[in-house]
Amino acid sequence: MASKQDFVQFVAEQCGGTGEITAKKMFGDYGIYCDGKIFGLICDDRFYLKPTEAARPLLRTVDMRPPYPGAKDYFYIADVDDRDYLSLLVRETCKALPEPKKVKK
Repeated sequence: MASKQDFVQFVAEQCGGTGEITAKKMFGDYGIYCDGKIFGLICDDRFYLKPTEAARPLLRTVDMRPPYPGAKDYFYIADVDDRDYLSLLVRETCKALPEPKKVKK
């Protein structure tokens, strides 16, 4: 089951205040980016955050799940209604992630 566009838009808006948030369709679901850096996935109307040691102590509950069959575990974030909480998680996760590689043309 693919994610609904309104859920994707809601999560993107909730992550606002951390940078330019965009979502790109990938294989029927979405990758979610901050300033060009992928920090999570939205699959089947569920939000998954890339696991980092920076975000782990900030989580209300640590729930590791694969976003799709065969995937590595991500932090599953059930509470997408708390904008301040999501913004904090995204900000700290993005600080810990490497910069995206430059694509040669």
